[in-house]
Amino acid sequence: MKKAKTSSKKPAPKKVGVIGLGNMGRGIAGNLIKAGHQVHVWDIDEAARKRFANRASITEPSDMAAKCAAIFFVVPGSADIDAMTKGKGSMLAGARKGLVLYDMTTSDPIYSKKLARRAKNKGVHYMDAGMTGGGAKGADRGTMTLMIGGDRAVFRRTKPILNHIAGALFHVGPSGAGHTMKLGNNMVTHTNFMTACEAAYLAGRAGIELADLIQVINMGNARSYITEHRFPDHILSETWDARSRVYNLHKDVGMAVHMADRLDAEVSLGRTTHAYLAEAIGRGMADTDFARIYPEFEKIAKAANKKRPSNS
Repeated sequence: MKKAKTSSKKPAPKKVGVIGLGNMGRGIAGNLIKAGHQVHVWDIDEAARKRFANRASITEPSDMAAKCAAIFFVVPGSADIDAMTKGKGSMLAGARKGLVLYDMTTSDPIYSKKLARRAKNKGVHYMDAGMTGGGAKGADRGTMTLMIGGDRAVFRRTKPILNHIAGALFHVGPSGAGHTMKLGNNMVTHTNFMTACEAAYLAGRAGIELADLIQVINMGNARSYITEHRFPDHILSETWDARSRVYNLHKDVGMAVHMADRLDAEVSLGRTTHAYLAEAIGRGMADTDFARIYPEFEKIAKAANKKRPSNS
């Protein structure tokens, strides 16, 4: 696997679509508009569509598929894409031949492969593209890293478009590889968050201030994106605005754990993280910004650990 070079050379404008204008999608759409592409957008939420009314064409998915060279799905999961691409009246029915669909969700690779086969039968290319690197801010700035699975030739052909929404591009293998990489990446990220919360509570019990702990960690080998950005920007600042729900973290780690079960791989740390997130959801935090786990961490951890089989 090699990192693909990004290019500052401006390509000819393309007709491109973005479906899903939430925290990530609106940044992706905004950067494609800034790059001069003819952008078509859609979201089931009317308010989200209205934000782009003067900047892009508001186009329903079926019409978008007939017009665009590439479409980016930035929706909750592949199940949403499944619903839009299944059946006689789906967006694939009248899709432009050679259309490229980029699935930017975090999804089960088995689902990704299924969607790729369905698209191929209609003369459409499906690419699974995991996103990382700064969350919604990375999407806003166009500095994300993309890990992409699918046809390498299609990846190369669409790089001029991808360069406007990401700072680093990796083609990691065939269909499903991008989402496989993403599940591993997210399991590490969310487990790092739980570990940092745990260390913070331990240090606090010993009389060390959170700000001092984070400052020292960030000067040594234990630093991570979590300690360098999530804690200073969203927790120490008390803004609690990491722009991702607890539900999303639970879903992502859950898919990684289920993948491990299929592959008979041991992921004990991932299971612990998943159990903590499940406990948070059980406490009514499903739609809460995940940064707010920190103030409740000790209660969440104690309750989750009491429920673990080894403690029963």
